[in-house]
Amino acid sequence: MQSSRQRVVITGAGSGLGRELALRYAREGAQLALADIHDDGLVETLAMVREAGGWGFTQRCDVRDFSQLAALAQSCQERMEGIDVLINNAGVASGGLFWELTLEDWEWQISVNLMGVVKGCKAFVPMLTRQRSGRIINIASMAALMQSPGMSNYNVAKAGVVALSESLLAELKPLGIEVNVACPSFFQTNLLDSYRGPDQASKDQIAKLLQSSPISAAEVAESIYTQSEAGRFMILPHESGRQAWALKQTNPDAVYAEMTRLMEKRLATSTP
Repeated sequence: MQSSRQRVVITGAGSGLGRELALRYAREGAQLALADIHDDGLVETLAMVREAGGWGFTQRCDVRDFSQLAALAQSCQERMEGIDVLINNAGVASGGLFWELTLEDWEWQISVNLMGVVKGCKAFVPMLTRQRSGRIINIASMAALMQSPGMSNYNVAKAGVVALSESLLAELKPLGIEVNVACPSFFQTNLLDSYRGPDQASKDQIAKLLQSSPISAAEVAESIYTQSEAGRFMILPHESGRQAWALKQTNPDAVYAEMTRLMEKRLATSTP
């Protein structure tokens, strides 16, 4: 286990999983750099971090803009003399059938959920390689592993995060830098606040999945913290997710058949 005084930077820290991750590290006495595009949320998270026993500062940061991420890295160097953990958490929700999604929908989704992670790593890897130590935790999704219909742009973006993480695992480990990727299923959070898609049905479907989840954002954060510290590369917080991934590894055709069945059911119910 690392020292309790870890220096941690979290994007998307103004709410949801990012906030819960900040609080989990704060309980260990961490120093936290909290970044988000929502200033009010950052103020609330920082107050909660201090109450939980951590220290921190906030900085507005849009992960689509590399210059803002580079400025965040510079602030971490100046205020914390480096970092021990980078958590690329900022993300947005989207859905819709492939033929309904516009190229703008695709570009927006990729720019945040994939390129935001790429740019976050690009901004901080020079610091980590100079230190010859540290950890990167990238937040992906079970959508990266189990591609449900009606979410193609989200599925692709999150699958890219897994592929990036696998690449960095091999490239950075010899330099003393650990890499983890978390693939939670849907859980109770405010993900729909950022939702973009061409139809209400897709949003309603995701809302049902969020509401029916048996696990909270705090529980997901606990799993990510514990398993990353234990050195597990791919973190699957949900038991159902672990079971589904195991099935796909052993019998992928069964999973493809089930996804097709779900799509047929969706088409049947949407036909006048």
